[in-house]
Amino acid sequence: MSLSMSVRALRHARRAAAVGGLAAVSVAALAAAASAHVTANPRSAEQGSYTKVSFRVPNERDNASTTEVRVDLPTDHPIAHVSVRPAPGWKVTVDKTKLSTPVKIEGGELSEAVSRITWTGGKIDPGQFEEFDVSLGPLPTGVDRVLFKAEQKYSNGEVVTWDQDPGTGADEPEHPAPELKLTPKAAATQTAGAVTAKAADDDGSASDGTARLLGGLGLAAGVIGAGVGGFGLARGRSRS
Repeated sequence: MSLSMSVRALRHARRAAAVGGLAAVSVAALAAAASAHVTANPRSAEQGSYTKVSFRVPNERDNASTTEVRVDLPTDHPIAHVSVRPAPGWKVTVDKTKLSTPVKIEGGELSEAVSRITWTGGKIDPGQFEEFDVSLGPLPTGVDRVLFKAEQKYSNGEVVTWDQDPGTGADEPEHPAPELKLTPKAAATQTAGAVTAKAADDDGSASDGTARLLGGLGLAAGVIGAGVGGFGLARGRSRS
């Protein structure tokens, strides 16, 4: 290979490496942007249950801090009991809304429900995130998910609204609302029933095996006893 060809090959290799590095950086940046959303954690819970939801709020700006977070709770499927864990450095405000149609709950009727929770007075600096814990229950039973529309305010006056339906496909919207998926109660009950049945079957198999072992040992002991008795009888006859 000539010197000029070697130089050209080296240039092509450097160019390919530079393009590959730029692509990798772009993919990493897109992944980071996609994950920097306001989210509800855990991502799923059982219908009709009580659960703690942590609203995770990352700061997406390099030149401003998050100074206010607002989360809206659905009033079309109201949640009767809502309590908020204090977040150090933040003041929390809980707003209730009168329901147009009261909802029957255990022990009576629900005529108003929590519709909005707002955290103010704190600060989430660039490169940091905060989690705001809320206890909710009982969760709705007639739907397979709950969306919590949120709003994030920054110290520079910018407001970002997280209110888009995340959908079920691969194309996620730019500002998806925090989502809590709800799983049917029956799924957990059936799983528990299957585990109980299997345990009972295992116990039955073990008991049956133990009975067979004890029966075998008893039969063997009987055979040995009969043999010893016959041997003693034979010796007695021979002596007489």
